[in-house]
Amino acid sequence: MSTRIDLLRHGETERGGGFRGSLDDALTAHGWQQMRDAVALAGPWDVLVSSPLQRCAAFARELAADRRLSLRIEPELRELHFGAWEGRSAAELMSTDAEALGRFWADPYGFTPPGGEPLLRFEARVLAAIERVRLHFAGRRVLVIGHAGVMRLLLAQGRGLPRERLLEVNVAHGELLPLSPCPAGEPAALDE
Repeated sequence: MSTRIDLLRHGETERGGGFRGSLDDALTAHGWQQMRDAVALAGPWDVLVSSPLQRCAAFARELAADRRLSLRIEPELRELHFGAWEGRSAAELMSTDAEALGRFWADPYGFTPPGGEPLLRFEARVLAAIERVRLHFAGRRVLVIGHAGVMRLLLAQGRGLPRERLLEVNVAHGELLPLSPCPAGEPAALDE
């Protein structure tokens, strides 16, 4: 039985770019509009699944009410925790910790920001969460509302990219991307 999963990244946040990770930033008015525009002609979905962070969950609650859909908050779909880098921009880190930032960009699985979540642990929790979603909502159309890191990981896996190419996957604010229908227990591939 095939499960259809679409992925929607949250829109622009009040604190802007950089390593936001587990910081619970709210959406800007533009961020709300990015997400509304992305789903305006999309769907239909049977159920919504969202990260618990407000930049995802607030929109998910609005969309669930608007379309009369059930909503499941999935804590394990939260963004990667960047430790000491939380709230800092890449430009700031380039001036204060360029070597460490370079190591992270070159090998995100091999280098973890100080006090941050190892990417292998992040990968394990996200993949386990998506598998639970596939099994629980087997045969249904699901919209997952989440973060760039979560989407990057799922899309890279779906495309069969090696781990060292993870950061090559770009996902814009408010971007909606489909995963191919897949039986529960099998990896999804990106619709292209």
